[in-house]
Amino acid sequence: MPKNHAPKSKRTKPEPGFHGRVWIDGPEGTFIGYGRVVLLERIREHGSITKAAKSMQMAYRHAWDLVDSMNRQAKEPFVELATGGKGGGGARVTEAGEGAIKLFWKFHDDFQKFLIREQTKLTIS
Repeated sequence: MPKNHAPKSKRTKPEPGFHGRVWIDGPEGTFIGYGRVVLLERIREHGSITKAAKSMQMAYRHAWDLVDSMNRQAKEPFVELATGGKGGGGARVTEAGEGAIKLFWKFHDDFQKFLIREQTKLTIS
């Protein structure tokens, strides 16, 4: 799996072939999916929701809402927040969050392999 799972630009023309996305819904709607996992990885990298959101060109409020949604729907929070203080606040991906990242990418990779297998069975004209 690539180090950086940042979404490709939406302006580029997609490669011919089968494409698909996977996500897991919870009681509130989307629980975890590609963009949310990338956000978790960026929080891990930057130690901050603000910096993670900026790195994805995402509004802080939207990033906060995604983290809050995942934390509410998970049995254990995926992100822990530290408030203010001399060095400012911060965010840390928890063990549960790390497990979710790992599980999602395994599922994502398996799904991509499935698409490749199925594509070989059909001819796209």
